[in-house]
Amino acid sequence: MSDRPKLDKNLDGKTFREFYYLKEELVDFCRRYGLPTSGGKLEITERIAHFLDTGEVIATKKVQKKSQIIGNITTDTEIEPNFVCSEKHRTFFKEHIGNGFSFNVAFQKWLKSNTGKTYADAITAYYRILEEKKSSKTKIDKQFEYNTYIRDFFADNRDKGLDEAIKCRKYKKQLPGHNRYEKSDLDVLAK
Repeated sequence: MSDRPKLDKNLDGKTFREFYYLKEELVDFCRRYGLPTSGGKLEITERIAHFLDTGEVIATKKVQKKSQIIGNITTDTEIEPNFVCSEKHRTFFKEHIGNGFSFNVAFQKWLKSNTGKTYADAITAYYRILEEKKSSKTKIDKQFEYNTYIRDFFADNRDKGLDEAIKCRKYKKQLPGHNRYEKSDLDVLAK
């Protein structure tokens, strides 16, 4: 098994990208070397790789969300710009959809990208999204590598358990290259 290199300033960006590091490790690195720690794992990874290759610290861009005062929401109300899920929104959707309502990722994305449409449109979209989820494999966003790996592992190994999937995932994280499931990852189970 290939040993994962220690994450420090002597590493180059290319080597760094070949291995898996936990977000906590990335944040710790940023604190040690004065890099901003804000953002998601992918953003922090880019920041560290740039620092390792150039020695430059990329400043983060301040994103300021305008807080909107939401009045009474009706089915005719238009979805506001910079939509943010709030308790008022949750209450509205629970009243119209039922207690089983939840802000799933696909629905949140729909709300944020459909400013100006009505909340009646949102309710229709919510039901459509639920139907689509039933009939197709949900796309897992890139930052959720663990979830993607486990799902792909079980799709290929219905006879295996979660402990085996986790053991294969841990093995895979120690190898250079991508962190997606491959049949060869099962080799670690024979050891």
